[in-house]
Amino acid sequence: MDIYNSTLSPALDIGAGCYLLVVAVLSIIGNLLVLIIAFKRSSRMKPVELLSVNLAVTDLGAAVTMYPLAVASAWSHRWLGGDITCILYGLAGFFFGIASIMNLTILAIVRFTVSINLQSPKEKISWKKVKMLCMWTWLYALIWALFPILGWGRYGPEPFGLSCSLAWGEMKHEGFSFVISMFSFNLIMPSIIIIFCYFGIAIKLYFTYKKSINNSNRVPHIVKLHRRLLVIAVLISVGFLGCWAPYGMVSLWSIFHDSKTIPPEVSLLPCMFAKSSTVYNPMIYYVFSQSFKREVKQLRGMCLGFNSCRVSSSVNDNSIYMVSTDIKPKIAARSTFQDITESKIVTLS
Repeated sequence: MDIYNSTLSPALDIGAGCYLLVVAVLSIIGNLLVLIIAFKRSSRMKPVELLSVNLAVTDLGAAVTMYPLAVASAWSHRWLGGDITCILYGLAGFFFGIASIMNLTILAIVRFTVSINLQSPKEKISWKKVKMLCMWTWLYALIWALFPILGWGRYGPEPFGLSCSLAWGEMKHEGFSFVISMFSFNLIMPSIIIIFCYFGIAIKLYFTYKKSINNSNRVPHIVKLHRRLLVIAVLISVGFLGCWAPYGMVSLWSIFHDSKTIPPEVSLLPCMFAKSSTVYNPMIYYVFSQSFKREVKQLRGMCLGFNSCRVSSSVNDNSIYMVSTDIKPKIAARSTFQDITESKIVTLS
């Protein structure tokens, strides 16, 4: 039996190909918009925003390197690549997946560190540190992706025959330690850290609000802005983990039980759901980030030829993951330049 033949019906193959095509188009367009807008405002970008740019790069990389071949294979009713292509495809999927979840974990840790002192005007993290963290995510993901190539773990075709990933069913014995280690360090531990950090931020915001409720409205305004960023970050993390959780459960079932007990149609659904994780982040930015929505509209206007493409220079402008706001009352127009520069500007990340 050819392991690269589709085990699905032709109609289901065509449907899966159409679904992946839509996911690919939305993912490429959405993440390209994130990168274009980040490039436009690069001169005013805050260090932590580089993590959200890094996340867009991982999603875009997965969409470009994986989805076109998967769509063509689905419409051809068999995997179009050979053994080498299957290994490279599985490596790419594993690589970008690990890079994404590690990026989300670092983002949660950084945001938790920043939230410890909401009113501090100091920059909480430098560009050098953020760049090192981004490089670490790629290096960490590359090391894990190379392990199956070096003999610890294995890549192979999915049960339905249209794409390749880690060969879960073939790692019951020789790759069992790899599976346990991979789930422990790349799913369970990051999930715990993300939950702990965002729960800690929520508690900090609550007590900050309660402590300042009888004071001026400055701190509650900061809390409100921080809460908006918290919602964005939590939705992105929940979206990613929620997309990959069903795939992880089916994969574990293949390890502890006979993978042939899972119908191909059932194994297809978690895989398709996991691939959609690259689409959600730009959508979340568009819904919850006012500046991102405004700049997308400006880009659209420029493409249609009836609006200029510009970026707002307002200090209170919200970026994708950063909010800057003046916590003092508005300064009158007659205030001197010295008075303005002495006002405290708080940067929330």
